[in-house]
Parts: sequence; C-alpha cells; structure tokens
Amino acid sequence: MLRDSFEQIYAKFKLHFYRQVFSSSLQSREATLTTVETFCMEIIHAMGHPTINEFANFIEISSPNAAYKVNSLIQKGYLEKVQSENDRREYHLYPTEKYLKYYNVSYNYLDRVMERIQGHFTPEQTKQLSQMLEEICDELMPEIPLPKLKEASSEKSSAANK
Repeated sequence: MLRDSFEQIYAKFKLHFYRQVFSSSLQSREATLTTVETFCMEIIHAMGHPTINEFANFIEISSPNAAYKVNSLIQKGYLEKVQSENDRREYHLYPTEKYLKYYNVSYNYLDRVMERIQGHFTPEQTKQLSQMLEEICDELMPEIPLPKLKEASSEKSSAANK
C-alpha cells in the first residue's frame, strides 16, 4: 500500500511536468529544450551547480559528451558556467533565469500541492510529514546525494552577486 501510494504521487508529479514540457505554449518558445536536454538540465539543477566532470560522472557519460551537451545548453541560453572562487580552473554550471522560468512550470504545481497539504493537514501532521520526507531523502536514499537546500541557496546568491 505505501509503495503504491508513493508510486502514484511520483507518477503524478512526473506526468504533470511532462504534460507541461510538451504543451503548445512551451513548444512554441524559441530554442525549446529537447527531451534529453530537459533531463540534463533537471540533473544539473538538482545536483546544485556541478562541474562538467561531476555532471559527466553522475550520468556516466564521457567528459567530451557532457561538454557537448553543456555547450548546447549554454548556446540556447539555459545554462551558464561560473568560475569557481576556490579553484580558478574549475567552472560550475548554473541554470539561467530563462531555464528557471521553464523549470518553474513544474514547481508551480509543487507549490499548489504544498498549499493543499498545509490546508488539509494540521500543522503537526505537516511537520511530521516534512520530517519523514527529510529522513527518507537524507538517510534512506544515500545513492543519490543532493546538496542541502540551504547550501544550494547560498551558492546561488553568491554567484548572483558576481
């Protein structure tokens, strides 16, 4: 029962995003992302500003292949490379405002669902759900590391101030 419920929620989020990606309003945009590019951008965004090599290693492709994909995304205006403050030889990948507008199509739905959760459940239930989800993410899914939300936010504002 738990597995089925979780699978249905996950499927609904994916299907909502896919429907938005294929909707006519997004398809008519200039330099629309291909499906593979959309997946690449989602990975880069979720990884919290990886280098090209970190991106390549994560999706298990060669560095030249990753560089080709990254350069295509840069040319379309969805991604930028920002030089590392710690190691001037490294560049981190940052989604641009253009991508974030594209991406927010999915997250607007997440926000709507979060509002519904907060309106439907008590604050205690909502807090417990949040704690359970954090524990699932942090402890029960170690195969897929993600940056902490606070870390990702501070990195973004640091890069924006350049």
